[in-house]
Amino acid sequence: MKTSSRWAVIVLPVLMLGLTSCSTYVENQASQEFMPIYKTELAEETRVRPNGGIYKTGKGGLFATDRRARHIGDILTVQLSEAFNATKAQAATSAKTDNFDVTLPIGVPNVLTGGFGAGQLTSGTSRDFSGSGTASQSNSLSGFLSVTVVQVMDNGNMEILGQKKLNLNNGDEYIRISGIVRPEDISASNLIASNRIADAQITYVGAGEVADSSRQGWLSRLMRQVSPF
Repeated sequence: MKTSSRWAVIVLPVLMLGLTSCSTYVENQASQEFMPIYKTELAEETRVRPNGGIYKTGKGGLFATDRRARHIGDILTVQLSEAFNATKAQAATSAKTDNFDVTLPIGVPNVLTGGFGAGQLTSGTSRDFSGSGTASQSNSLSGFLSVTVVQVMDNGNMEILGQKKLNLNNGDEYIRISGIVRPEDISASNLIASNRIADAQITYVGAGEVADSSRQGWLSRLMRQVSPF
């Protein structure tokens, strides 16, 4: 066996392995942006003057009724209820017809009749165009996902961030959510609908063998870009 053939046997499997794991690497890198931030040091609590009560002022006890997220690090549950349907139709029709008649006077040579008598030339043009197109798209996403409050703004609005990673046999599934929520949109059960999130970014992607098999290869995508047909 030649040296080049030996190198081909070694390099090709390694190259194929790298290509198949490309999507997994990309999604793992994207997951780093959604990793929760855990404080290593607890913030110093504000000293409250004792009032003789059992519980401290401003602190929710074990049986506090309002458990809605309001501080950095609190957990909030998002109810995914996304459903969109879009349809677009367009049609265009145009037509144009032109007719031209020319009568030659007596005595003018007429090349069509071969004589000098009166003759008539007729010409015309006709153009027709008809075109139509339709497009439709629909998607839906439902479920629940818990996120973390990462920032509280001066007006009370909160920035949330979170993801869920599902490890399957032949790949991984990632669900990521980020956006801005208002405290008044959070229910008493600490639940908020996804359609109440401002600047929402909801991503549902996959990585691994199943996801790679549903995508075109890099050579196919390249040929599609350069193909003139």
